[in-house]
Amino acid sequence: MMNNQNKKNTGRFGLPLEIKYCSKCNISNQRPTTTNEYKHSKNTSQVTIEFDENNVCWACKVNAKKWDGNIDWKEREKELVEICNKYRNLPGQYNCLVGGSGGKDSVYQSHILKYKYGMRPLTVTWSPHMYTEIGWRNFQSWIHKGGFDNYLFTTNGIVNRHLTKRSLINLLHPFQPFILGQKAWPTKMAYMFDIPIIFYGESPSENGVKINNEKTFSKTGEDIHEGFVDDPIGATKIEDIMLGGEPIASHVDQGYDINEFKSYLPLEPEKIREKKIETHYLGYYLKWIPQENFYYAVDKTGFETAPERIDGTYQKHVSMDDKADNFHFYTYYIKFGMGRAMTESASDIRNGLITKEEGLGLIKQFDGGFPKKYEKDFLEYISMSREEFDELCDKFRPEHIWEKKSNRWEHKLPPWEYFEKN
Repeated sequence: MMNNQNKKNTGRFGLPLEIKYCSKCNISNQRPTTTNEYKHSKNTSQVTIEFDENNVCWACKVNAKKWDGNIDWKEREKELVEICNKYRNLPGQYNCLVGGSGGKDSVYQSHILKYKYGMRPLTVTWSPHMYTEIGWRNFQSWIHKGGFDNYLFTTNGIVNRHLTKRSLINLLHPFQPFILGQKAWPTKMAYMFDIPIIFYGESPSENGVKINNEKTFSKTGEDIHEGFVDDPIGATKIEDIMLGGEPIASHVDQGYDINEFKSYLPLEPEKIREKKIETHYLGYYLKWIPQENFYYAVDKTGFETAPERIDGTYQKHVSMDDKADNFHFYTYYIKFGMGRAMTESASDIRNGLITKEEGLGLIKQFDGGFPKKYEKDFLEYISMSREEFDELCDKFRPEHIWEKKSNRWEHKLPPWEYFEKN
């Protein structure tokens, strides 16, 4: 798959050497969309978010369609009703599946499917690295107050720690094991329980991933983006599949059993075809507004916010299940020069919750803040000292984004300075 930038104009990780920011939502053009994690190595070039000639990002263009009147949401909902009608009366305990953690989005998906559209969802969860107290309480509320059956899968802790550390060392990407499991587990559970349809949340296009199919995962070869196809492995031998930035064979050489990594691998495409498993993005059929999902979850299951602002952002209710979550956003900030506050404020701007100027202020105040709250837990999890972690992070800083002044790393062109010049 080709990057959306000319190679001679790109730097480390395939990022554009010329830093720009969206004229509407402030998002950086360094933002990677997603990658095929089963091929992810230190040499992988990222596919970054697309900007048009007016410096408007793809995510803004997609989200604008939600509000400009060109989408007939009543017709989209009719399509959803027709899908539900097709499967509603199937025999068996469950007729659809929703993966999630008990966060605002999975609560909204599962609850509205069950109580408005009459479906019988099984909810499934791939365990976080380390549950936060608030994450665990919200997970329990989802099941007990929402009224759902749930299968929680917790993978081998020794293997997960190993993969997390290797992902960090090789890719500065400690969240990769969770991302792999979160994508792979729902389809495997649908196969095991003969469930014909899986509902996901918003289409990836809402976050800037340029895909051809906004309704469902694409068949391999149909889409331009390898991160959202149903067969990301293809004919690759299991020993050659990349996990943690190195082939599985390398982990076996380090003393691990090859079977211990199969939980992270996707369901074989022939099994998907055998059971005729469908996938659908609920956000294609219902207008997806993250803040409204939050209000819905509070009302229906008593969803709780964090007691204080989350490190690196201004929010108190987004991605707070896992103690490793904040380190995912922090390492992302190191590699791409944009962090959690930029990502979340851009979404809030696109959904009309804050202005572009307010977003800039939030980025300036909070973006890239070090995740102090769970520092001890995370460093113990990966068996590193703070000094070792910082030294590793510095090795991944692209030189076209970062420079060191007076023994302090500074962003060469933060968004507020960019907009002063442009």
